[in-house]
Amino acid sequence: MVHSSPDRLIIIAGPCVAESPAMMDEVASALSELSKKLEFTFIFKSSFDKANRQSIESYRGPGMDKVLGWFSDIKSRYGCYTLTDVHEVQQVHDVAAAVDALQIPAFLCRQTDLLAAAVRTGKFVNIKKGQFMSPQAMVHVVNKAKVAAELATGQLPPIALTERGTSFGYGDLVVDMRSFAIMQGSKVPLIFDITHSTQRPGSGGDSVSAYTREFAPVLARAAAATGKLSGFFLEVHPNPSQAKSDAGAQLTISQAAKLLSQLIPLWQQARELQKIDEDFTFV
Repeated sequence: MVHSSPDRLIIIAGPCVAESPAMMDEVASALSELSKKLEFTFIFKSSFDKANRQSIESYRGPGMDKVLGWFSDIKSRYGCYTLTDVHEVQQVHDVAAAVDALQIPAFLCRQTDLLAAAVRTGKFVNIKKGQFMSPQAMVHVVNKAKVAAELATGQLPPIALTERGTSFGYGDLVVDMRSFAIMQGSKVPLIFDITHSTQRPGSGGDSVSAYTREFAPVLARAAAATGKLSGFFLEVHPNPSQAKSDAGAQLTISQAAKLLSQLIPLWQQARELQKIDEDFTFV
């Protein structure tokens, strides 16, 4: 089970796809040390399968059978929480047995059976907001998850919602900062996906998406300043230019460290200031 104090920022971070045990270990080691220095709750994330790549020729990953053991090694070595995506109901049981948290990919956030199977495990479930979903509509996703969990276990599930941008015309995403205040009405922790929000889907040619990584710090600071967040999601790779997935979006370990050192004090200050929001509520 994932436990974090409301006074500690949750950071879900790691390489987009689990390319090798050595690469995962390098990132996990660096981020684990950083979590001690900056005092955030660290959840190591990577994917065993990128099931929604644009091209059939794109690298998907080593697969579930190989990678689940790698997560166990990471957890035993660094004591951090671990998280990975699930794409199909039949994956949920085995994945939940190997990691601390499950993630519902953005394109699958309305898949009732997958969502229900995930929350019934009792594990922390991070639900990515679909690029096609309004922030208002995510309350229905949360309610669906709560009902499914309560029917199975009689308890509310530990879940979070992650904003990763909204489709804006063809081949672009925008982040509406109002979405955090709107989704706060769902009464679950809110996460901002820094790196995927820089994506320009389908704009990188026939087989890949383009990215505007240079806007990652701008978007992250703006999101932190809303005072509505419980954490951040970011993809981190030792050498992003050589990454087999999301090469244009991932941050280096050094870039991630610099950005998080900026975000944490800003996040702390913004949380104090959000009390002022009540003055702008008219009745």
